[in-house]
Amino acid sequence: MADLPPLREVIARHGLSASKALGQNFLFDEQLLDRIAAVPDSLDGRRVLEIGPGPGGLTRALLRAGAQVTAIEMDRRCLPALEELGGAYPGRLQVIEGDALKLDHGEIMGGEPFAVLSNLPYNVGTALFTRWMGGEEWPPQWTSLTLMFQQEVAQRIVAKPGSSAYGRLAVLAQWRAEAKLAMKVHRSAFTPPPKVMSAIVHVEPAAMPEGVSARILERVTEAAFGQRRKMLRQSLKGMPGAVDALDSLGIDPQRRAETLQVADFVALARELT
Repeated sequence: MADLPPLREVIARHGLSASKALGQNFLFDEQLLDRIAAVPDSLDGRRVLEIGPGPGGLTRALLRAGAQVTAIEMDRRCLPALEELGGAYPGRLQVIEGDALKLDHGEIMGGEPFAVLSNLPYNVGTALFTRWMGGEEWPPQWTSLTLMFQQEVAQRIVAKPGSSAYGRLAVLAQWRAEAKLAMKVHRSAFTPPPKVMSAIVHVEPAAMPEGVSARILERVTEAAFGQRRKMLRQSLKGMPGAVDALDSLGIDPQRRAETLQVADFVALARELT
């Protein structure tokens, strides 16, 4: 392991501060960071993609765990600190300056399987997650997602039918993957402390149901939960054939979206595919 100065010292030396505009909150607790890096089991020799490493707190933990890390960072203020970290682990850290929402992650990772571990900037977390979980090609190139979210978003990802948190994110995360809440992270662990609690979500791909278009499923859930207080016959009336499909499947059109199981949405999307 490299003998590195404390992260606080690195941040002070480079004059870094968390940018509210970029949704940054820094983590300094190395034991906590090591626990996050351990969520997907051993990373020794594995390729890992990290989004928004900032000054490199989680990056250090990933490198300590033996990972080969590719990090995408758009805040150029952090690049010198990351360059120093790369120097301490020769050949193990590649840093790409850019916007993760605009880059092709599969291409960056050379078409090889990779795990994603990231303390996601709050302002892009949901957009990145829906991108990773979408698309017709399955299984994906990523082998697991271990991601820090605001606790409210994390709960929406792992929510079960009938709960107030259950919605589009839950169906998207659960219809062809296994999603679990790995740990909660108190706001006091961050600098500066965010106004809300955070949580780590871990997702692994599962078998994709046959005969279902991911795009159709996304459209169904978007319509159903877009007006979640309305009955399905109202919220889905804009989708041709959707109300008839409910009847074919024996789903009462007077039900609301949050009462349907993930399997019900899959069956509905299959009828419409």
